[in-house]
Amino acid sequence: MSPRRRLMFAVLAAIVVLAAGGFALRAVLREKPVRIPDQAVPGPVLLVPGFGGGTAGVDRLAAAIRATGRTATVVEMPDGGTGDLAAQADVLDAAAARALRGAPSVDVIGYSAGGVVARLWVRQHDGVHKARRVVTLGSPHQGARLAAAGAAGLPGACPAACQQLAPGSTLLRQLGTSVPNPPQWLSIWTEQDQTVVPPDSARLDGAVDVDIQQACPGRDVGHGDLPTDDYVTGLVLDAIGAAPIGPAPPC
Repeated sequence: MSPRRRLMFAVLAAIVVLAAGGFALRAVLREKPVRIPDQAVPGPVLLVPGFGGGTAGVDRLAAAIRATGRTATVVEMPDGGTGDLAAQADVLDAAAARALRGAPSVDVIGYSAGGVVARLWVRQHDGVHKARRVVTLGSPHQGARLAAAGAAGLPGACPAACQQLAPGSTLLRQLGTSVPNPPQWLSIWTEQDQTVVPPDSARLDGAVDVDIQQACPGRDVGHGDLPTDDYVTGLVLDAIGAAPIGPAPPC
C-alpha cells in the first residue's frame, strides 16, 4: 500500500473514532442521572402563607426557624394569596431559584392554601430535584367546603384561589391526593379546624400524616393556631432537620 493511501486510511479511522466518541459523550450526558437533594444536608427554608392571610401568619414560625441558625424566607404572594394558585407556584419557584444560588436544596413549608401551592410547585417546576422536605399545615389538599360554598353562592366574592380550592375543582383533580417521594413530606392538621372542613382534607398519600389530636389528645389547636402552636412548631423543626421525617412524638 502506498504511503498516500495509508495516510488516507489513517485519517478516515481518526474521523470514525472521533465521531464515535462524540456520540458516546452525548449518550452519557443524556443518561446522566439527575441529582436528588441530599437528605442529610439542610438548606434554606421557604414559607408560603395561606389564602388572603398575608405574611404575618407565618412570621413567628419563620423566626423560630431562624433561631436554629437556618435561613428562613416568607414568600409574599401576589394579591395576598387570593389569585391563581399556579401563578403563586411561579412566584415560589422564583424564590427557590434565588435561594438555590448558594444552596443544594430548599425546604418548603406551606400553611393552609400555601401547602397546595407547594405541591403545585413540586409538580410544575421540578421541585423533586430542588426540594429536600415539604411540610404542609392544615392544607386543603382535597378541597374545603367553605371554598365550595363561596364559589357556588358568592362567585363574585370567591377569587381564583377560592374557586380552585373547592372540592372537585379542575386543579385539585389534576393534582390528585398523592405526592412524589422524594422529597420527604409531612402533613400536619387539626381535627378542630373550622376553616378547612373536613379537616382530614389535609391527608396526603405518600406523606407522614399528623393528626394533632391523635398525637396529642386534648390539645386545643384551631386552623389559625397551626403556625404558632409550640407543639406544631416543634414538629416542623424536627421535620426540616437532618434526620428523616418520622412519626410525631407525644406532646
